[in-house]
Amino acid sequence: MPQNEYIELHTKRHGRRLDYEERKRKKEGRKPHEMAEKAKKLRGIRAKLYNKKRHSEKIQMKKTIKMHEERKTKQKSADNDSKYGNPSYLLERETQIRAKILSNTIKQKRKEKAGKWDVPIPKVRGVSDAEVFKVVKTGKTKRKAWKRMVTKVTYVGDGFTRKPVKYERFIRPMGSMENVTAAPEHINKSPTSTPAVPGQRNMFYRFAQKLCILQ
Repeated sequence: MPQNEYIELHTKRHGRRLDYEERKRKKEGRKPHEMAEKAKKLRGIRAKLYNKKRHSEKIQMKKTIKMHEERKTKQKSADNDSKYGNPSYLLERETQIRAKILSNTIKQKRKEKAGKWDVPIPKVRGVSDAEVFKVVKTGKTKRKAWKRMVTKVTYVGDGFTRKPVKYERFIRPMGSMENVTAAPEHINKSPTSTPAVPGQRNMFYRFAQKLCILQ
């Protein structure tokens, strides 16, 4: 045995600690958390190099997993395996090579379960806070970010007055403000009426309260 392998020699002679396996298992369990903590704390070029290394490791791991999955997946054998092709009674038959059907079945069941309770109406896309409210930074150094500018159309009443600009948390541009009136046109009669829209007054504030933005 080489001179520098004294640790291995000691292990051969005296064995390991009784709790060696348990300590090893716990250390391996802590490793991902330690790596994540290190990635958070590193700054500058060290962070870039470390993240690049982790990125390449993840790619390699995904490739390995994919390779193992492909080994077990369901594969069709080619129709022209033999010299003259398959006979007509074998054309629709598939040969399975260690088919990993279980995962495919689970995925299919999930899809069916999700589609079971679907209502046959067009889905309305949810609007995120970031899309509706644009952050407006104020102050001498532009560090204060408590103001929001509304990017969508808002409805206001006839007696609406804006707050002083300094204290206005939700800035609504005048171009996107609409009165709380509708302009429907009768199908048979040409004149257009402008009735008030019921329940639309202060709609913006109700919407903001739903999003838990107003205090």
